[in-house]
Amino acid sequence: MQLRYAFRLYPDTAQQAALARAFGCARVVFNDAVRAREHARQAGEAFPTAGQLSTCLITQAKRTAERGWLGEVSAVVLQQALRDAEAAYRNFFASLKGSQKGPRLGQPRFKSRKDARQSIRFTANARWSITGAGRLNLPKIGAVRVKWSRTLPATPSSVTVIKDAAGRYFASFVIDTDPAADQARMPETDRTIGIDLGLTHFAVLSDGTKIDSPRFLRRAEKKLKKAQKELTRKQKGSKNRAKARLKVARAHAKVADARREFHHQLSTQLISENQGIAVEDLSVAGLARTKLAKSVHDAGWAQFLSMLEYKAQRYGRTLVKIGRFEPTSQTCSTCGVKDGPKPLNIREWTCTACGTVHDRDHNAALNVKTAAGLAVSACRAPVRPGAIPAQREETGSHGFPTGHRAA
Repeated sequence: MQLRYAFRLYPDTAQQAALARAFGCARVVFNDAVRAREHARQAGEAFPTAGQLSTCLITQAKRTAERGWLGEVSAVVLQQALRDAEAAYRNFFASLKGSQKGPRLGQPRFKSRKDARQSIRFTANARWSITGAGRLNLPKIGAVRVKWSRTLPATPSSVTVIKDAAGRYFASFVIDTDPAADQARMPETDRTIGIDLGLTHFAVLSDGTKIDSPRFLRRAEKKLKKAQKELTRKQKGSKNRAKARLKVARAHAKVADARREFHHQLSTQLISENQGIAVEDLSVAGLARTKLAKSVHDAGWAQFLSMLEYKAQRYGRTLVKIGRFEPTSQTCSTCGVKDGPKPLNIREWTCTACGTVHDRDHNAALNVKTAAGLAVSACRAPVRPGAIPAQREETGSHGFPTGHRAA
């Protein structure tokens, strides 16, 4: 499978200016492609092909006075911007037809220089390289200093350079991993576990383990509130407002990075220790529309479950999702009798049939494991029919989460 390994970049002043030019040129080509498609739609004409757009918007545009500066950046960056526009339209039409899973996607929009995230992508034919001194040598940008937090397991097929809202630069390398080597790294185990996600505790496991919720956003609220107040008091368009905006973005990035690090460590631990994992298929979007929205977003369940999915696939583990309407909190895990719904303030209850006293979350985790029906043979192969490791598509440059760790 393909994964992304992210590392922090530290470009100097000249390299930052070169990257800004590259971001701007890629943005212009992307917007030109969207504009050309929109004009064709309004005129009732066929959409221009990728080859036609490349000839018109890149090759011929470089020879004009209005777009001559496109020649100052690598041509691969411009071609990849066209590919991004093509992919955006493919996903949009697939969403309209219902052939793409997930929420309905909107029509591709124009990019802005004020967008919080800017990115460019270099493929292998761009002739980028990693120097002997450990720097990332990019065409028409130079050798950029990299903070290597780990060794790349294989030769990357492409690299995406990203600037986030906090003004940080990252290099994201696409790596093709070896499934056999990945599975060999995981210790042999026949353990299975059920997980009940919550807000009082981030997760309660079927073996009784309770993992506290770090509440990263709640703990940083006071600092975030102060930084946001300072931002609102600055005059719009001033340099002080730009500095204050950067301060707010950095505070939010710190919270997001801490939450992502927690999810990575916990998901890796669970995958390492268990051959089979059962979780509930939560409707995070629905829960985020309730009065608990802030706490739900702070917990980051969707990100955590996504990590479990691709790590289970990568390391040959089994991840089973049970239906969200399964009455895990209403059923006695000892005798199986359904005892009815209970308000959230009830954390312990006694089964009326067998008299067993249950911890609400631990009982739910046991029921999640039972509903998943996990069973593992000695050869580490999942025995339960239909239990297939969750799939993960190749990571693209649009969905990359800024951070220091590899996915």
